[in-house]
Amino acid sequence: MTDGLHLDELLEFLKEDVPAGDITSDAVIPDVSCTAIIRAEHDGIIAGMAEAAALFSHFGVAVTSEKKDGVPAMAGDVILRLSGKAKAILLVERTALNIMGRMSGIATATHTQAGVVRSVSPGCRVAGTRKTCPGFRRFDKKAVLVGGGDPHRMNLSDGILIKDNHLAVVPLEKAIRAARQHSTYKKIEVEVESSADAIRAAETGADIIMLDNMTPGQAKETVSALEKHGLRDKVILEISGGINEATVRDYAACGVDIISMGALTHTVKNFSFSLEILPA
Repeated sequence: MTDGLHLDELLEFLKEDVPAGDITSDAVIPDVSCTAIIRAEHDGIIAGMAEAAALFSHFGVAVTSEKKDGVPAMAGDVILRLSGKAKAILLVERTALNIMGRMSGIATATHTQAGVVRSVSPGCRVAGTRKTCPGFRRFDKKAVLVGGGDPHRMNLSDGILIKDNHLAVVPLEKAIRAARQHSTYKKIEVEVESSADAIRAAETGADIIMLDNMTPGQAKETVSALEKHGLRDKVILEISGGINEATVRDYAACGVDIISMGALTHTVKNFSFSLEILPA
């Protein structure tokens, strides 16, 4: 790991593309140095620059960043400048562009949705979920953060979230009390599907209540019910379940604190970049 980057994981991604060398470059490219640039092909928010730079640098390529993670870029903007052995640049090219493309796509979507939510409810946050690409979660989550969202819990070890399948085995009140007894320091979040269950969860001591698969109307009714019982200010309210760019504005108007969107990471529109080797 270098400067907070998990270089070992990045090299594993590269190994998938280069299990036994780059036979094309080895066959046709002499031992020469060159310069190259990476350009954005879309407008959006940039992410993955540090990861790409770490990979190129590992193979002796000098990297100059023209854009940093989290800043906007326009189609045609130069993002990175590279200088080093041509074989090294070509070796890393596709893996680096893939990482940049996925992370920038997530960051761009997050930035867009967070802006929509803030325009309706300034105090409401957009969050990611665990619906990430297997093996790439660390970077998916970082991209959500870069885009201005909340990454939510990293994994099952990271936070207590009592979901419907837990409640199919253990009653709601018993589950909350058991979770509280298990850990004094972790917040207790519980998933509910009705106003009545939201009230039960709040009365039992849940810290965060997730309104699962509710319509905007149902969510508003639940918020109102909690207010009537004097419980709204005692909990953080999150809403989740099939929320996308077409519906996020309506959910932002429900009075919740967090909108978690699996679509940020499970339905990623890749942000395209291109690498061009410059004439000598």
